[in-house]
Amino acid sequence: MKCIQAIRETKYSSVGDIKRVTEVEADEKVSTGYWKFVPKMEWKLATRSKKVEEAVNPQITDAVTISEKQLNKKKKNK
Repeated sequence: MKCIQAIRETKYSSVGDIKRVTEVEADEKVSTGYWKFVPKMEWKLATRSKKVEEAVNPQITDAVTISEKQLNKKKKNK
């Protein structure tokens, strides 16, 4: 399996699309000049869902600052 990325727009793909295909199919598509080989890591980053950051709750931030203060006091006492 190889990963390929579209470098030109076609009827079936837009620029930047990343696909994971067999080695034979990848060689054929890259030879057309519309695709290029890319590392598997780029394919993983494109296909994995991104974590959505939630809105910060003021109560949580207060709790964090309190716990940080407690940790600092413990470090000073040692």
